[in-house]
Amino acid sequence: QVQLVESGGGLVQAGGSLRLSCAASGSLFSINVMGWYRQAPGKQRELVADISYNGLMNYADSVKGRFTISRENAKNTVYLQMNSLKPEDTGVYYCNIRWQPVSNKYEYWGQGTQVTVSS
Repeated sequence: QVQLVESGGGLVQAGGSLRLSCAASGSLFSINVMGWYRQAPGKQRELVADISYNGLMNYADSVKGRFTISRENAKNTVYLQMNSLKPEDTGVYYCNIRWQPVSNKYEYWGQGTQVTVSS
């Protein structure tokens, strides 16, 4: 069983910053990818950023230059530093972890944390 516990969401004014954290626990495979997705009301869930166990990062175009993803492998924790926030960044942010050691893919989600950016 794998658990992902998120923290750090909240309400912030446009131009402000927030830092999200997500700690994974349970039966984890060390070679994994951790990431953040978000879902705005009425929209599909979308990738914000992800990072592999060896530090390869991937960002959505809409957040490049404003958000930074990082991780601490020893703590099985991923972070998302969000700067210069915009109202369109509002949504529920979900932590994700996935791995595929051979042929089976494993993927788990956190419960989500609300981020609201006011204009």
